[in-house]
Amino acid sequence: MNHALILPVLLPMLIGSVLLFATRLGQPFKRGLSLTASAVLVPLSVWLLWQADQGVLQVYAMGNWQPPFGIVLLLDRLSALMLVVTAVLAFFSLLYGMRGDDQRGRNFHALFQFQLMGINGAFLTGDLFNLFVFFEILLIASYSLLLHGGGPERVRAGLHYVILNLVGSAFFLIAVGVLYGITGTLNMVDMAVRVAAATPDQAPLLGAAGLLLLVVFALKAAILPLYFWLPKAYGSATAPVAAMFAIMTKVGLYSILRVYTLIFGDQAGELAHMVEQWLWPLALLNLTLGVIGAFAATSLQGLLAYLVVVSVGTILAGISIGSPQALQAALFYLVHSVWIAGGLFLLADLIARQRGVKGGQLVQGPALRNPYLLGSLFFFGAMAVGGLPPLSGFLGKLLLLQAVEPGRQALFLWPIILVGSLATLIALSRAGSTLFWRVGLSQLGSAELDTGRTLATVGLLLMSLLLMVFAAPVLDYISATVSQLHDLDTYRLILQPGGAS
Repeated sequence: MNHALILPVLLPMLIGSVLLFATRLGQPFKRGLSLTASAVLVPLSVWLLWQADQGVLQVYAMGNWQPPFGIVLLLDRLSALMLVVTAVLAFFSLLYGMRGDDQRGRNFHALFQFQLMGINGAFLTGDLFNLFVFFEILLIASYSLLLHGGGPERVRAGLHYVILNLVGSAFFLIAVGVLYGITGTLNMVDMAVRVAAATPDQAPLLGAAGLLLLVVFALKAAILPLYFWLPKAYGSATAPVAAMFAIMTKVGLYSILRVYTLIFGDQAGELAHMVEQWLWPLALLNLTLGVIGAFAATSLQGLLAYLVVVSVGTILAGISIGSPQALQAALFYLVHSVWIAGGLFLLADLIARQRGVKGGQLVQGPALRNPYLLGSLFFFGAMAVGGLPPLSGFLGKLLLLQAVEPGRQALFLWPIILVGSLATLIALSRAGSTLFWRVGLSQLGSAELDTGRTLATVGLLLMSLLLMVFAAPVLDYISATVSQLHDLDTYRLILQPGGAS
């Protein structure tokens, strides 16, 4: 059994606990310990990615209780990919937060580590109930991180966020209870076997529980009509928290892909692909309303929050089409959107710091002290988000458009993607002209451009360029990931003694 498999969960849990009880050891110690732990996760996740690329599923059985009876962590290509995406985002977000944002409230670093623990655990768990447990861990940490720094706007956004997610958690428990009551198992692979063998009288209840799970995951992923909490929450959070939140909606999308490919996938009988008819219209509506929201945004942070909604719709469109090519495009775009959204939230804060009380509001403000550097970074980010070559957003959207067969789906998706990309560029151009051209003659004496914050921002934005440089191996890996997801017999081997390492 590979004990390294538990480290992405165990390491942030231990470091978070130490930081929580070491409040008297000073800020330099907290920063050093937290950054070291986050930095270690990057090579660790890359190593796990290399192991997953060997094609053999790896199972970590807690207490050596073998599946399906014990609690297991499961490493496949998809979970390993998500670990790498999370680790890179967390490192740069924390590097940015260490430059002063972590001093705006208590226990920032402990909460940051606990959120990492919850996110990594959600990607690794092979147990549906423990998916709920890790959801709760990351959500509890995110509640406090959202309120980090205080202020009435954050409190209002946090209240809506907490209430909606508490309702979602209750629905999650109900759905898990129904599935367990019928199948007698919580292991997702074992549950897939039992759902496939369900009798006709069990199918309606299983279908109802599956749809209830879709509501829960749609809330986490900010899918229409359950995305209204996101613009306020992301727009009001501090920069490193908003950047880290870029992965939160993808946890919901990951759960949709995992549950409805494995449990309600190809071999689920009459329940196979039960949510595809719902996902397609929701994806198109998310894309459309996200772009409209970006146009109506009155702040740069609010505009970026709506662009997260657009990215959710783009990825969901690929998932709903369901073909290997579409899933490959969706996963590539997922990686791109997490890193570029995180980088743009950090950049928005750099810009706001040079505008005084105007902050990120899209109104005339003072001249920026570093307009050429910040303007170049903004232009780079706008190109990536808008899907212009030669950056990764272009390749992700191109792959998605190529994956659609000629017919009704292409008739809807092509115009929405292309017009939405154009509208996104227009919204970002309007914001850029306000921030960089419609400015006063004087600069603020208090304007700053911290080197550490700038490096963290540049590092995260440049991941879009790296994705294009290494597009061939990345796409090869993602293609193998999609093939593995649809090879359900490989997952069923873990239920046999010695079936997985």
